[in-house]
Amino acid sequence: MGKTSQLPGFYKLSPEERLRVVKEFAGLTDGEMEILRSTGSLELEQADRMVENVIGTTELPLGIAVNFLINGRDYLIPMAIEEPSVVAAASNAARMARAKGGFRTSSTEPIMIGQIQLTGVRDPSGAKEAILSNKEKIIRIANEQDPMLVKLGGGAKDLEVRVLDTPSGPMAIVHLLVDTRDAMGANVINTMAEAVAPFIERVTGGRVYLRIVSNLADLRLARAEAIFAKEALGGGEVVDGIIRAYEFAASDPYRCATHNKGIMNGIVAIALATGNDTRALEAGAHAFAATKGKYKPLTTWEKTPEGDLLGRIELPMAVGIIGGATAAHPVAKVCLKILGVKTARELGEVMASVGLAQNLAAIRALAAEGIQRGHMSLHARNIAIMAGAEGELIDEVAERLVRERRIRVDRAKEILQELAEGSE
Repeated sequence: MGKTSQLPGFYKLSPEERLRVVKEFAGLTDGEMEILRSTGSLELEQADRMVENVIGTTELPLGIAVNFLINGRDYLIPMAIEEPSVVAAASNAARMARAKGGFRTSSTEPIMIGQIQLTGVRDPSGAKEAILSNKEKIIRIANEQDPMLVKLGGGAKDLEVRVLDTPSGPMAIVHLLVDTRDAMGANVINTMAEAVAPFIERVTGGRVYLRIVSNLADLRLARAEAIFAKEALGGGEVVDGIIRAYEFAASDPYRCATHNKGIMNGIVAIALATGNDTRALEAGAHAFAATKGKYKPLTTWEKTPEGDLLGRIELPMAVGIIGGATAAHPVAKVCLKILGVKTARELGEVMASVGLAQNLAAIRALAAEGIQRGHMSLHARNIAIMAGAEGELIDEVAERLVRERRIRVDRAKEILQELAEGSE
């Protein structure tokens, strides 16, 4: 039997036992096991080379979401996040998706956009024509900056020109379209945009200011869909409740912001684990959600003719498996090995699937039982620790807090005091 991400009782295992399961699944070496075991896997000297003014490092819990079946293949999903219930919620939604075949995904080519801002042109339409008539030359200059990327099948592929009316006059905005292959691509795009700017100035007589990547990567999309059986969700009423929750988000930006935040809980957790740029992903996703003139959900939910629930997600996914922190951070390298993804597109599709699962789990909880039940039981453990509980007392105090529905530090301290007095 092949390896599976269906791991009943995985959450009941100790961290060391879970790590051994992941080792077998992903073929980790003893050295990679030690990287995951150790606190402070990122050495100070290494961190000092990654960012400026380093004084130390910080850590987040690294969990594994299980049960994910994506395009017929099993995945274990590493997620770095501080928020309780996210990993468990994703795992539970993935379990429900398996009954109907799991997640099915697709994606576009990894095309990123580099923007060159041309100002001071009296005839913006003429400037646009001059740029487009020199398109091949501009693309050639761009590709001279990274012959290796071109050799791998990537590089600048095309360009577009948009004319904008602004308070300071018309601007011609050049979009350099670059296939970044398995890199996120910001650095190479910025380099290419810098290189072509002088030539664009010469052929138009204008002045270039900004030359930078756009984080609205709407040509680099990842999509996922899944069907969730009504029986797995809790019945037809729950399906209807989930659709009503989606319609609420589609009609109200205040709700929609939280709807989309829940999606990004899963996506950003994987991005952190794999060393990808979380800020770029967040910016791109929320900008994409508003591209049609109104801020909208990144997911859609509808009922199938059989009464089951069909969910779909589509969003920009500017991620990489080479370069940046993915190459420099030891834990990120191990997390990519656990995922077993071979391309950046595959990573993006996995992340889209997790985002869809996360959204399903959140709106099902809201529609069926309220968000507090699962989320607060885990939050109560953190409150118990904050109050000073240790060992078995953590669970005992947390259970009391949840039972009483009074999840506060002051109450946790009172419970600890009561337990201490009772043991005397």
